Amino acid sequence: MDFLDIFIEPLQYGFMQRSLVVAVLVGIICAVVGSYLLVQRLALMGDAISHSVLPGLAIAFWLGMNIFVGAFIAGVLSTLVIGWIRTRSPIKEDAAMGIVFSAFFALGITLITLIQKQNKIDLNHFLFGNILGVTPSDVRDTLIMAILVLWVVALLYKELLFYTFDPQGAQAAGLPVNLLNFGLMALIALTVVASLKAVGVVLVLALLITPGATAYLLVPRLHQVMAVGAAVGVLSSLSGLYLSYWFNLPSGPAIVLVVSGLFLMALLFSPRHGILTQPAAPSTPSPLWQELRSLWQQRS
Repeated sequence: MDFLDIFIEPLQYGFMQRSLVVAVLVGIICAVVGSYLLVQRLALMGDAISHSVLPGLAIAFWLGMNIFVGAFIAGVLSTLVIGWIRTRSPIKEDAAMGIVFSAFFALGITLITLIQKQNKIDLNHFLFGNILGVTPSDVRDTLIMAILVLWVVALLYKELLFYTFDPQGAQAAGLPVNLLNFGLMALIALTVVASLKAVGVVLVLALLITPGATAYLLVPRLHQVMAVGAAVGVLSSLSGLYLSYWFNLPSGPAIVLVVSGLFLMALLFSPRHGILTQPAAPSTPSPLWQELRSLWQQRS
């Protein structure tokens, strides 16, 4: 088979054309929104929201509604519950995230299990994605959500940039930091919902964080991280999709494996931070090794 045929042959099928469009859109918005999570060190928030959309998705399916709408409502509700627990109790934010996302996820699994008794529904497609099964309406919904996400990010870029790097300074400058925080969480929820068909709720965190982390090793500024991360996200999504087609692999895991491989290459060979391209620091015993050696000397 000709090398060019590897790329052209899948395009003769409508399902591959639709999948490629969704892959490009998801790769872009996940990297753009995930860059804010990376800078704020809120990766767990992305994980919490991605798991929390499951009960809304199940309820919407049961009621015959658009599952994207139900998933988005559940994602936003989870962020409100996390904020409520954090502000009304001494529980820290990371613990609140863990409590909420595990409770929502368990509720979602339970609801889907109950629905399966009456309706034929494949849980794996919700958990791990099925981008090869997207419909024209899925493409339309994903496109609308992607345009909305990118429009909001462009509109509020300066404000979100200020808030992301200096929340206290943004508050002192008079910016509505609570609204900005809620808006960012809503953008994350919308991005997670848009990515459901591609990678599912379990693997979406990889697309939210890994492209931006890869770009962070290569470029210094946030807008550059977004641009390079979007390129990494698109390349990973398309590569994973072709691997899924030619080698009969699950599409979501294939995409995640590709983006993880790109991150590993950047970690090893990045001109700025690469493990193999930067001179090694003088070797000193690690604190753990020092403590172990000290304990051994005391006992002997």
